[in-house]
Amino acid sequence: LLAAFHWVTYIFGAFLVLTAARLFFGAEEEIHPEKNPVLALFRRFVRTTPDYEGARFFTRRDGRLMATPLLTVLVVIEATDVVFAVDSIPAVFGVTRDVFIVYTSNIFAVLGLRALSFLVASLVRRLRYLKAALALVLAFVGGKLLLADHYRISDAISLLVVGGLVTGAALL
Repeated sequence: LLAAFHWVTYIFGAFLVLTAARLFFGAEEEIHPEKNPVLALFRRFVRTTPDYEGARFFTRRDGRLMATPLLTVLVVIEATDVVFAVDSIPAVFGVTRDVFIVYTSNIFAVLGLRALSFLVASLVRRLRYLKAALALVLAFVGGKLLLADHYRISDAISLLVVGGLVTGAALL
């Protein structure tokens, strides 16, 4: 998409800057799983049972095949993986334009997100300044994408800024 339409870079950059602002200035939101749009869409098109049936994804009730809540949970988790992967694409382009690196980094991100989410969840409670550092990283990468035609920041400098911000937040 970026190779065919250069203007998409500006959309990615603006998206990252907007995300950074929401992360930096936004208040902690309460999580309401029942308002999840993927869950609502799934329940709209797939009949589900209110009860789990062991480790089964589907069950038969009154002669009709129905999904169990376990399948619903799996769909929401996989949709979250896709959202995180799509969200990380602009951030990777802030560091490099090498298509192979962008592609493989997103594959590894999807493969490792679920396993790392438990580690990150416990670390976030201990690292008070991580949220602010991540907002600054997103703002930096978004700004880099927006200014790429006028000002070139080397990949080494980008990695130093990103690494410095995250390391600084961890040390603080």
